[in-house]
Amino acid sequence: MSTSNIFMKDECYAIQGAVFDVYRELGPGFLEKVYQECLGIEFEKRNIPFVAQKELDIYYKWQKLNQYYIPDLICYDKIIIELKVVISMNNNHESQMLNYLKATGLHLGRLVNSGSFPKVGIK
Repeated sequence: MSTSNIFMKDECYAIQGAVFDVYRELGPGFLEKVYQECLGIEFEKRNIPFVAQKELDIYYKWQKLNQYYIPDLICYDKIIIELKVVISMNNNHESQMLNYLKATGLHLGRLVNSGSFPKVGIK
């Protein structure tokens, strides 16, 4: 796939730049909530529209559940940002994101791991 076919390419690059700046400033190992707050600051500086901790409805066979999902951040009303602070991401993290996308009807998610060293992981 060529880079011209990347879904929401400009938005993903803007988010990625903010993630890199936060990681350069803080380094690894803080709590997810710290990275979330710092990303909010960076997103505001960069005019990236976002919502933190928004309750999203989940559906099962078109029936709304009482349970809901609260993503760390949603950018551009379309991209879920799920923050992790682990040594390395694994298939469970990817499965979790795929379930969130399926349950919410959104189509793009970014897993951000700030627990890795020497660089932040984005998948």
